[in-house]
Formats: sequence, structure tokens, C-alpha cells
Amino acid sequence: MVIRPFGVGHRRPDGPAGSHGVQGQPIHADGRGVVSELAFGRKAMIEAHTNPNTTWFVVIEGGGFVQVGDEVTRVAAGEAVLWPAGTVHGAWTELSEMRAIVVEFAGADDAAVRGVLDGKIQLADGGPGADPEAIPSVAPGDGRLEPHPTPGRDDYDRSSGEPY
Repeated sequence: MVIRPFGVGHRRPDGPAGSHGVQGQPIHADGRGVVSELAFGRKAMIEAHTNPNTTWFVVIEGGGFVQVGDEVTRVAAGEAVLWPAGTVHGAWTELSEMRAIVVEFAGADDAAVRGVLDGKIQLADGGPGADPEAIPSVAPGDGRLEPHPTPGRDDYDRSSGEPY
């Protein structure tokens, strides 16, 4: 199990390049993408910029404004905004604060893994069966989840401060 803390007390004091009044904390980063938390103070801004990756800006608290291309709109908690690869985008607040989870996928789309996620075989050499339309889908396997024992109230160590 991996638990990564984020939020108050875990954010970097300076946000992404081209921002002011924004604090952030990466939660995950690898070759597939990046997940971060951003906290906007009042009158905070990530300046309009472009990025070669497709990104989702998911507002989880408060609200503010976003720009995608020439469009500007207000956003609030419970809304997610798509920032397409190569498109000018930005976010800011005026009188309120805003927190968002940013999910950035490597590349403009899923071309590099298309078929893998669908359970299809792709041949890298371009040989027979390399045409994605000609490759049959893999049949789903038989499987089931193991029963999960439900712990009772007395199964927790109360001295460690764990909730019960």
C-alpha cells in the first residue's frame, strides 16, 4: 500500500513556472503522466501557456476561472476542465480560493498504448495482424475477488489513534 500525503503542510511554497499565489504538490509522476494538487490563493494565477500533453484540471474545492483557447469560463468544485495538448490554457482566482487535482497524460493522446487498453494484440514489426482493425479482441478471463474479511471494532489498536 502506498499513501502519499498532500494538502496543507505538504505543498511547495512556489507553484508551477509562470504562476503566482499557487502552491502545489506532486502526488505521482512517471512516464505515463503526472498527478498533482494545486492550491490557489485569492488573486492567484497560472499564466496562459501551452503544453504538449493532454491535461485534466479537476476542481475539488472553491472555484475560479479557466481559459482554454479563446474561451474563458467560471469553474467550481465538482467540475473538471479538459486542457487539450497544444492548446493555450490557464487558471486563476479573484476573490475566492480554489484547489484542484491536475492529471497530465504523456502526449497528446493514447496512440502509444491504443489497443493495449482494449485488450488487443499489436505487432510492432508491422507484420501480419498489425492492422488494428484486423486484430480480434482478447476474450476476458474468468476471475473473482477473494472475500475480504470485515474487521470488527475490536480488531483495531485504539492506542495508535486509528479511527474505528
